[in-house]
Amino acid sequence: MAVHDNLMSERISISVINSIEIKNKNFEGSKFKQFIAAIAASICVLSSGVILIWGGPILLMLRKNPVSIENPFVRPISNEEISWIGGFTTVGSMFGCLAPGYLADRWGRRAALLSTAVPFLVSWTLIFLAKRIEILFLARFIAGLAISFSYALVPMYIGEIAEAPIRGILGSFFQISFNLGLLLPYVIGPFVPYGNYCIICATLPIVFFVVFFAMPETPYYLAAKGRKEDVIKVLAKLRGKSREAVEKEANEIQVAVQEAYSKKAKIIDLFKVKANLKALIICCSLAALQQLSGINFFLLYLEVIFASVGTNDSISTTLQTIIVALIQLFSSFVNPLVVDCLGRKILLIVSGIGTSLSLAALGFFFYLKESKQNDGSNISWLPISSLIVFMIAYNIGLGPVPWTVMGEMFSQEVKFKATIITIFICRFTSFIIVKYFINVVDAFGLCTAFWSFGVVCFLSIPFAVFILPETKGKSLKKIQDELMSR
Repeated sequence: MAVHDNLMSERISISVINSIEIKNKNFEGSKFKQFIAAIAASICVLSSGVILIWGGPILLMLRKNPVSIENPFVRPISNEEISWIGGFTTVGSMFGCLAPGYLADRWGRRAALLSTAVPFLVSWTLIFLAKRIEILFLARFIAGLAISFSYALVPMYIGEIAEAPIRGILGSFFQISFNLGLLLPYVIGPFVPYGNYCIICATLPIVFFVVFFAMPETPYYLAAKGRKEDVIKVLAKLRGKSREAVEKEANEIQVAVQEAYSKKAKIIDLFKVKANLKALIICCSLAALQQLSGINFFLLYLEVIFASVGTNDSISTTLQTIIVALIQLFSSFVNPLVVDCLGRKILLIVSGIGTSLSLAALGFFFYLKESKQNDGSNISWLPISSLIVFMIAYNIGLGPVPWTVMGEMFSQEVKFKATIITIFICRFTSFIIVKYFINVVDAFGLCTAFWSFGVVCFLSIPFAVFILPETKGKSLKKIQDELMSR
């Protein structure tokens, strides 16, 4: 009898221990599905990077005289036309930024993101078929519409599905995917026929649609539509937890969303409410600093810049371009590893120091060359070294931090309107750089352009020190409370 009682006691103890372990596991959860959802959404950003830099690796070919057999326009294109190939993309982005917030609110974040596959595919079809430069301009305008969707919706989607401890890491996927998209054209474009190049690139939005179709809607959007049961289901799926484990978070989201939507915010509330105005100024300033660093100028004209160096005969311009693009991609992985450890401020400071110093060195090289004080042959290593340092420093802070912060700082009731304004500022400053800095180069030389970019990068340092609030590890509500009280 005693033996039987002991066996029963042991079985009960084991059962209790197993029950506790299962319960702890259900409450601990897993972040795996959040990573999968963020990666799937970021394929849209990858598509944006590819279509944005599509012309970069083939500009030299399109400018050739006599005309290359790969040039579909049967004539060399001018510098003015080259500037509009990039310029129309940014113009499209400026117009396109008006729609994502509205569609995300009406259709949901998931459906709005899936819809970006349409303008992507239309643009690639026109690029493939274009025999006149005007058709290419139209294709680039439509590409800009698609890019503006990804810029606005992907940070919003990731910010709303992610838990606070990993929001910075998941937010950094934006820059990694974008940089991978910048690399692919330089790896593919110079080595395949024009038509095949367009077809390969056009597969990416199809891949995005197929992969992202299986991803869930964000709990914030579901809460806004009063679908509490769906909020719990989605949270349980994303967090890898039981219903009981996510009910508290679901209730918090429901309360936050109800408070936000009960206010029925208007555009004027962005400027009247202290927290909203601060968030808007910070995010718009970060977006402007990012673009005024000259990043799109470098990405679009990278091979042209190396061709202008003209002193490094041991490495072709194509290979130098691929090296810089590879460095840009691999350096993107630094930010996710440290953003939730070191925080946003310190990364922006380090980034500002690195980018400004590298651009000062790059400008110095072209100053010597353009003033004929030195042909650059004895320092031919300086341009590629400076650009490598610039890309690494940019991807530590200036590249990813604005997108991470944009997904964190706006309250629910003004997020759509604020996103429109921020993306518009981003694309407008990008247009100024892409379209008109070619004229600056023609009038004053590359050294003036690079030093101008360097000054902007330096200004990001005091901005990070004195203005940017730290959002590391804070809930969206806590960030809003601090903005209101600061």
